[in-house]
Amino acid sequence: MSTPDFEALFRAAGVRGWLCAADIDSGREVGHGPDEPVPTASMFKVPLLVALCGQADAGLLDLSERVTVTARDRVSGPTGLSAMLDDVTISLRDLAYLMIAVSDNTSADVLLGRVGFEAINTMLAGFGLDGTRVTQSARELLGSMAIDAGHAWPFVDPEDIARLSVLDPARANRSTPRELAALFGMIWRDEAASQESCAWMRGVFNMQVWPHRLASGFPYDDVAVSGKTGTLPTLRSESGVVEYPDGRRYAVAVCTRSFSTALNQPRADAVIGTAARMAVDHLRR
Repeated sequence: MSTPDFEALFRAAGVRGWLCAADIDSGREVGHGPDEPVPTASMFKVPLLVALCGQADAGLLDLSERVTVTARDRVSGPTGLSAMLDDVTISLRDLAYLMIAVSDNTSADVLLGRVGFEAINTMLAGFGLDGTRVTQSARELLGSMAIDAGHAWPFVDPEDIARLSVLDPARANRSTPRELAALFGMIWRDEAASQESCAWMRGVFNMQVWPHRLASGFPYDDVAVSGKTGTLPTLRSESGVVEYPDGRRYAVAVCTRSFSTALNQPRADAVIGTAARMAVDHLRR
């Protein structure tokens, strides 16, 4: 059974692409450049969530603890607390929900301040995910783009794009498609944290609001798609899990870099769903 022609699919959509899809229970997988280092963009919030749950399991923090997020804590972004104007008092658990469901940058950085880079990266090393590291907060990530380009958003000039360190996995939060899929597989097999915490994380990932990437490849009422997107100039990605009514489930990570620097690229978004569907169909045959 030949592997799908992912290269032609990505090229037709105007992107370079990397992919890994794995049957969560059998371990069978299919990939296209699955070990290529890629910037994770907002997908860094996935290992942050897992580390948060690990600390809660260990009794190091209480997810019901309420914190007040002020204007000083606010990080730029179009969703969640980042888009709000007034102080908000909220639990750590609900910050985590906002961080995943609407990719709220402010929520992520408040939680990162509690969990810490060292705890996340020690956890990742313990999982054997040596290609995945979190080294930047959302504030640092966004701020670096303005410094590198010499001006504020938007970044559409090819020369500006070439200067962005956030697009260089050697200098940014990073992973590989295989390791992103592996981490989701661990969450779905109750291996990333306690059984209770993993079940809660699965529910949060299933509440992500964006239907235009991974979920677009599986437009069926009885197929559940859970995940986390990542977006930067020319970079569109998503990793997550696709669950079928027969009980089979697949961890999928698709990462793309577009040839065009345009801000709106529906073909680049859609090919993530198409590639994921091709990969899962290949595993199901």
